[in-house]
Amino acid sequence: MKTKDKMIAGFSKLSKPEKLAWLVKHFFTSNPMDVMREFASFWHTNVEAQKLFDGISENTITNFYMPYGVAPNFKINNRIYCVPMVIEESSVVAAASSAAKFWYNRGGFKARVLSTTKVGHVHFIWKGDPVKFYSFFNQIKARLIQGAKDITANMEKRGGGLKSLKLNYLPEIEEGYYQLKVDFETCDAMGANFINSVLESFAKTLTSEAYKYEDFYGEEQNLKVVMAILSNYTPECLVESWVECKVSELGTFNNGEMCAEAFARKFEQALNIARNDSFRATTHNKGIYNGIDAVIIATGNDFRAIEACGHTYAARDGQYRSLSEAKVDNGWFRFSLKVPLAVGTVGGLTKVHPLAKRSLELLDNPTAEELMEIIASVGLAQNFAAVRSLITVGIQKGHMKMHLHNILSHFKATEQERVTAVQHFEKETISFNAVRLFLAGMRDESFV
Repeated sequence: MKTKDKMIAGFSKLSKPEKLAWLVKHFFTSNPMDVMREFASFWHTNVEAQKLFDGISENTITNFYMPYGVAPNFKINNRIYCVPMVIEESSVVAAASSAAKFWYNRGGFKARVLSTTKVGHVHFIWKGDPVKFYSFFNQIKARLIQGAKDITANMEKRGGGLKSLKLNYLPEIEEGYYQLKVDFETCDAMGANFINSVLESFAKTLTSEAYKYEDFYGEEQNLKVVMAILSNYTPECLVESWVECKVSELGTFNNGEMCAEAFARKFEQALNIARNDSFRATTHNKGIYNGIDAVIIATGNDFRAIEACGHTYAARDGQYRSLSEAKVDNGWFRFSLKVPLAVGTVGGLTKVHPLAKRSLELLDNPTAEELMEIIASVGLAQNFAAVRSLITVGIQKGHMKMHLHNILSHFKATEQERVTAVQHFEKETISFNAVRLFLAGMRDESFV
């Protein structure tokens, strides 16, 4: 088929069955009816619910389901939580649950929000005298704020709004480049739409005031707004979570072969490596976000923004480092995580997606700050479980045990074959080929 035959105008205006029929015709080589039936089989049986999901995104043709699990026994600031987690990686929920149980009787997780400031910028170019522009900014600053009052009024009633507004001149980035840097408090909202609306109002007022400013006569047209947008890098929207206990209270590992002191020292060494080696730090932090992202998705927040911010924060001193730290000192073990988390419990998907609402209800309808503390604690738990496995039995034993079921699904194992395979691989090394051969032996046949 020629490439031009795959071009279509007005695709978004087609009905969902029409969209699907066009895709099947032009992009699939399988039996068209089989493909249509498979995609349609994931449509929600509740028509109103499906309309809701179709309205969340664009050009939807079906739903892509993800497992929704829970991790019980999380003691965070002496409150007990059963945490919702949406993730496809089989070992993540099990690992978080295991870490939560481990720390339950060792004081649980502690967490505190250090700050909740979010930030955005109006980026613009003006190639005149910087001294003159700073004078102009000081004169119109109050007008900028007043011009956005219709947007900020409701947020201010809730205790939020603008925290600061300043002008930055950064010619090293671009000739004549300035930015209005604006700090915000958005309370229980993530606040992206609020922030962007305020910034666009500032951009409009900035331009209009420049045309009125007498000292800019003949230069006012030189002010060009490039863009007005929030930043997902929010280093001052920060939360800390930690666990700690006496080293002797850690217990033993590897069936008693590794004592508490050896475990604590090895754990500290592993964290030191992640702190100073970017190759290790990347995988280390990915493990943290296995836990964080799963709760972010379950509560209807933006995991992409959260991850982008966290990885930037991990490189804030010029080298990419681990987000967590471990310290063994005077017989005491402490493991902590400090991470930026700009989340919301009102607005966006948090009140639209039915399961996001249930997730928040499951967590006792937390404030945004409480949700930050929960999410950070889950990230720390996930990290603890991963490092514990790495320095004791190795990461593959637990991971492949959970992955076994995926391999069995690949080979369409029956329920009895699953039971027998799980028993067999309790003491055997799990691999794709090993499972294939085991099932072949059970079925007395060879297959791929």
